[in-house]
Amino acid sequence: VSLEQILQTVARYYKVKTADLTGKRRHQQVTRPRQIAMHLAKQLTSKSFPEIGRAFGGRDHTTVLHAIRKIEQLMSDDTQLREEIELLKRLLRD
Repeated sequence: VSLEQILQTVARYYKVKTADLTGKRRHQQVTRPRQIAMHLAKQLTSKSFPEIGRAFGGRDHTTVLHAIRKIEQLMSDDTQLREEIELLKRLLRD
C-alpha cells in the first residue's frame, strides 16, 4: 500500500480532496480524515514519521505522532470510527 493510495482512498471515503489532506486547512471536516490517513500510513506502510509528515504537506514528525495517538485514543471509545478504519483497511488491501 502506498501513501498515495491511502490519500486517495481516505479522500474519496470522506468526500474531501487529496489536496485538502496535504494542505494547511485545519477545519474538523479535513483534520479528522487527515489524522486517520496518517494513522493508516503508519499501520500499512514502513514509512517513518518524518516521511509520512513530508507526504502530508511537510508536517513535522511530532504532528504525525500526535495524529496517530489521537486516532488510537478515539478508536478505544468510538466503535463507528473503529469500523470506518477497518473498512478503509479492507479497501486499501483489495
